[in-house]
Amino acid sequence: MNLTKDQKKQKSQDLSQEIQEAGTLFFTAYQGLKFVDMAELRAQLRPTGAKFRVERNSIVEHAISQAKIEGADAKLFQGPTAIAVGGDIAAVAKALVDFQKKFAALKLRACYSDGVWYSEDQVKQLATIGTKEENLSKLAGALYSAVAQSAQVLQAPLRDLAYVIKAVEDKQNGK
Repeated sequence: MNLTKDQKKQKSQDLSQEIQEAGTLFFTAYQGLKFVDMAELRAQLRPTGAKFRVERNSIVEHAISQAKIEGADAKLFQGPTAIAVGGDIAAVAKALVDFQKKFAALKLRACYSDGVWYSEDQVKQLATIGTKEENLSKLAGALYSAVAQSAQVLQAPLRDLAYVIKAVEDKQNGK
């Protein structure tokens, strides 16, 4: 589909705004994936909040410059490129890495999130971290455990005192 110059500018501006709002952008090479494979990947990314799509390199490059994102490697814009925009960075990384294990044709190139560029190896490390919800639930469990232990420690002297008083009472009553 041939786009006019104005249409390309508009797509670039829309993508730039979407990138700024989302804060997270994954670059992948998809050459060799079938349409049904890409549809499956989109379905796997949907719960993470990310949108996966193929865009022209010139549009993505222009959108990144409009979003004032610096430090992009020129190699990111060579060859067929698909991007995943938005979502929880760890959840999206995990979904992409899991999909890559199943379909080797998907190649992770890089990730940009909140002013930081991540390489393919770093994205694979992000996939092992766990999602925001998982980490928050682990933190809540640890905090609850600490509070419960503190409460037990504070209650122990009172409980022990009650046992001593009960033992003295039983002794005086002849039990």
